[in-house]
Amino acid sequence: MIKKCKDILSAVDKLGEINYNLIIMKTNVLLLSVLSGLLVIPAQANLRQYQASLEQSHWSVSASSRLNCTLSHQIPNYGEARFSSSASRNTNMNFELDMLRVPDSYSLAEVRSVNPSWRPGRIDRTLANMKLYKQFSPSLPKKIAWTMLGELEEGMNPQFYYNDWYDDDDRISVGLSPARFRHAYKEFVHCVGNLLNFNFDDIAYTVLNYESNTDELTKSSKKRIDMIKEYLSLDPELELVLIDAFTDSYGGRWPNYELSVKRANKIKEYFLASGIDPSRIEAKGYGEKRHVASNNTVLGREQNRRVVIRMNKP
Repeated sequence: MIKKCKDILSAVDKLGEINYNLIIMKTNVLLLSVLSGLLVIPAQANLRQYQASLEQSHWSVSASSRLNCTLSHQIPNYGEARFSSSASRNTNMNFELDMLRVPDSYSLAEVRSVNPSWRPGRIDRTLANMKLYKQFSPSLPKKIAWTMLGELEEGMNPQFYYNDWYDDDDRISVGLSPARFRHAYKEFVHCVGNLLNFNFDDIAYTVLNYESNTDELTKSSKKRIDMIKEYLSLDPELELVLIDAFTDSYGGRWPNYELSVKRANKIKEYFLASGIDPSRIEAKGYGEKRHVASNNTVLGREQNRRVVIRMNKP
């Protein structure tokens, strides 16, 4: 009986030792967890954040133009965020983060859509990685730019995270505030929808053709010249418009030369009537010179009856 009691007491002692060891292990785990949390704090303390406050947040749209639309947002002490779209046959959208201090080395920035602290319920998500090139302000392509605009419209906060290229211990956070965004965005979308469906490259070099023995343009050429006139009235950066007129070789050389001059001047007068500065336009007739096709066929003669319009930008 005494032996059994001793065995029971020994077992209790061992059980107590096991529980004690378990308590010690749990305590150590808890201490490690606390220490790990403390180690994170310095890293968070080195996060430098740039974002407009609720009072500072302002979005603005450039003066409406059928050539370009820009939606911009100032980021205090950092720079400016810009969404832009330009006239083109294809829809386009671009985002640029114009930094006051451009990158000094190549790296990547994580682009995240962050839910504001005052509106719980939405989950943060990564949208893309943005390349940072040395001495260049970074940009993002059409799909990501439109996605960011959609996130802003829903009240989300697009943010960019990257390591500082001047201090390895610092991490940068740049945010776009959704405050006062919707009204400006509505104006911006309207501007984008009103852009021309062609750009300078589409009309910089244009060949117009004429009906036989007249100074009347063909139907397709009339449409083309209307496009050029509209663009000229919108783009003050165009320095010079050169108009060169030519004929086929049917008829006398002198009458053909006079016809070419008449055609060139008629195009010039058409542009001047829309308010284009006369100093920006030069018109010349060359008669039968510089044929581009044979005059022995109807098609060849039609190609030779032409006016070439060339436009120069600085």
